[in-house]
Amino acid sequence: MRMVARRTVVIQGRLAMADGRLAAARRCEHGVQFMTVDRMVARLAGGFARPVDDETLKGILGTVLTDTDLGELDPIKALPGMIDAAAETLRKAWLAAFDLSRAATPTDRIASVHRLEEAVLARLPVGMMRPVDLAEGARARLLHAPHVLGPVEIVGLADIAPCWRGTVAALVDHVPVTWVAGPRAVPDWVRAAGIRVVTAEPENPVVAVCSAATPRHEVLEALRWARELMASGQAEPADIAVAACRTEEYDDVVLALRAEANLDVRFVHGVPAASVREGQAAAALADILIRGISQDGIRRLAALLREGPGPFASLPERWTRILPREAPLTDLRAWERLLSGLGAGDFNDGHDHTGALRDIVGMLARGPSAAAEAGEKFLHGLALRIWRKALIEGAAAVIDLTLGRLRIDDGADACASVVWAPASALAAAPRRFVRLLGLSSRGWPQVSSEDRLLSDHLVPSRVLDPFPRPLSDRSDFHAILATSAKAVVLSRPRRGPDGRLLGRSPLLRDFGAGEAYLGRNRIPPHAVGELDRLMARPEEFRATAQARSASSCWRAWGRAELTPHDGRVRPDHPVVLAILGRTHSASSLRKLLRDPLGFVWTYGLGLGAADPAEEPLTLDHRAFGSLVHEVLERAVLALEADGGFARATEGGRRQALAAALDAVAGGWERERPIPPRMIWRQTLDRTGALALAALTHPDESLAGQQSWVEVPFGGQPPKRDHHPLPWDFEAPVTIPGTGFRISGYIDRLDLSHDRGTARVRDYKTGKPCDTDTVLAGGRELQRCLYGYATRVLLGSDVSIDASLHFPHEGLCIRLDQPDDALDGLAAYLLAARESLRAGHAFAGPDAQDPWNDLAFALPANADQTYCRRKHDLVRTTLGEAARVWEAA
Repeated sequence: MRMVARRTVVIQGRLAMADGRLAAARRCEHGVQFMTVDRMVARLAGGFARPVDDETLKGILGTVLTDTDLGELDPIKALPGMIDAAAETLRKAWLAAFDLSRAATPTDRIASVHRLEEAVLARLPVGMMRPVDLAEGARARLLHAPHVLGPVEIVGLADIAPCWRGTVAALVDHVPVTWVAGPRAVPDWVRAAGIRVVTAEPENPVVAVCSAATPRHEVLEALRWARELMASGQAEPADIAVAACRTEEYDDVVLALRAEANLDVRFVHGVPAASVREGQAAAALADILIRGISQDGIRRLAALLREGPGPFASLPERWTRILPREAPLTDLRAWERLLSGLGAGDFNDGHDHTGALRDIVGMLARGPSAAAEAGEKFLHGLALRIWRKALIEGAAAVIDLTLGRLRIDDGADACASVVWAPASALAAAPRRFVRLLGLSSRGWPQVSSEDRLLSDHLVPSRVLDPFPRPLSDRSDFHAILATSAKAVVLSRPRRGPDGRLLGRSPLLRDFGAGEAYLGRNRIPPHAVGELDRLMARPEEFRATAQARSASSCWRAWGRAELTPHDGRVRPDHPVVLAILGRTHSASSLRKLLRDPLGFVWTYGLGLGAADPAEEPLTLDHRAFGSLVHEVLERAVLALEADGGFARATEGGRRQALAAALDAVAGGWERERPIPPRMIWRQTLDRTGALALAALTHPDESLAGQQSWVEVPFGGQPPKRDHHPLPWDFEAPVTIPGTGFRISGYIDRLDLSHDRGTARVRDYKTGKPCDTDTVLAGGRELQRCLYGYATRVLLGSDVSIDASLHFPHEGLCIRLDQPDDALDGLAAYLLAARESLRAGHAFAGPDAQDPWNDLAFALPANADQTYCRRKHDLVRTTLGEAARVWEAA
């Protein structure tokens, strides 16, 4: 094994460090030190000297900004971006060796920044120094350079910051210093200092230029290219690099496509923190603190923190079952109402955990002001380190945005992987095969910008920033071209992520001929993953069951005939027979009559629209109707228990209604999503007015009247503890001649003392129908079905008064001839049953309803296109089953 004397190699960037150490190890060079120039100067300065790192600098700035008088900067020092701006300005001034205290033309702004600098320097830990102080300490110890550093090589750098140049130049008198420039340009000061320069001829790679549709398409083509190089044997993963000036515009796409491609792509600059579970836990906590507590937020945070220490660890498994799924729980009062009604019996382990939950919710409800305390309490390990770094990088009020910018090491080995890197990192660590992305007029080179605190008219930009962004971008571009041995692909997007048309980068002027136009739907020679492979092989994709089904469905929807994709099924299909044999409600029978396809989807396949758990702006018609029904139920039950509903005075009814409204509102606020507070209050007022109109409707009382609400029949269980029901709720109710069993809840039933007369009420909160209507095309079945169920359960000799009651209009529409209506309904139901058994499950008129819950399963804009195209065919095929649509 060959040993070498101590030698220091100055190199920049994690990628260059990794490549350099690997190369030294392969050459068996065990005395080589790899470090950045600031670390080299700190090593020479001796003791515990070290440069100021970004984390420490921003942490100190977050402390001193509030207490330091910044003059004209005082109004903005509390803004979220001030820490970043101040750290950037100080670092620029330090690296440029710009003395803020001795500015040639001092201004109030420069004096303010200088006061801030003094406050920072006073808080620096022992041994931590700004660059100029480190350089001065190193120059005082140059005699020790032969023992501390040995020969120094500076490899792959275009230049170094002005603050280090004097120290490096002075090293020449004590140790051999070599500037290994390769094909790059050599700064003038290097030769003037007498530093030995090693150059090399530039590489002559094959350069290709191409344009992709979008940045995402660029990444897809880059990964296809990398896989092709490896599959053909031209390159190993360590020979391939993909780079861009602004990697943050591509990071999410690279992260997603590398998983699809199953390629080991190393993020040299780190992966987004939110791409790992720990970062997602921190992001979930930030989301609650910034946007407020909610049930979904608590569930997400608890799932991410179910392992490890913390408050959630004390809760039993599946504790979230106590949370009503429909309730958003978006404020502390809603949580308090929920927790106040819980006890030990509500938890799986039989212990009362409401205290722990109350502490958790109370902490999270404090918002951004509790960010530091909440992070320490809830997070641990890597998640806590990410959280602390985010609080240092930015203010607690924008911690969600700060977390979105954070990067962490993904742990992959850059020396054995395809690398995804910023162009500046790749320029110092060449690879044989390189693909450069984002060569658009806006992307490369980037536009220069002034310093945010010391603008150009105060301190010239060339002083604070000797390497402006456009110059460094051009330098990186030419360095990559000069050091890539085999091939370089220059890629640009034709449009941005927002669809905006992008021009060519000026760097492509010398490569104008032969630009390849890459279509988004082109068939590549090498696919990046299974999905890409299927798209590249249309014949193979067309052979898959999914493609055949999708293609035939799309064609069937546009054809002037009815197909299985429109709802044609084989006769007596087991699913159809099963759902026809179930116990039905008025709603299910309406769906059978007016939308056979929706009937099969809902009850046969279990399809349905998800109920949002977010706070709605207003209650929809269905939710508002449920609210009114619940208030009426409670009020009538209370009146019936207190002497009887029929004998109650108007004042008693108002009092019972007010109590019922308060009870129902409290239950909804605990368990369901409700509108904002003011709109919710107006909704309750409207509910109270409708319920009062229903309760005070001038009905003639029946002799010895008793009243029931939400009366179950056909096997439905009672919703609450009623006084004795008027019938056996488990007794079956079958519509004669059809085979349909029905069940449900009657909104209100009034019964005379001799059980000879019954009044059946179905409350409606929508617009009233025609007073002459009976079935309304199959839409109104409750009067007929509920009246028939009442007669079956009470006896054939009872007189039935069945009606629809619209409290808002004070309108009560009675069913005059219930027997005739039932006979007509039975005929329609029988026809619908036989039609569905024959395999005719087609979309009916309710499929065109704007409020159709199953519209997501129909073709887009179905009410205007698909349903109209198929309407006449459906009507003809259904025959007798479609006659109900015109029934009065």
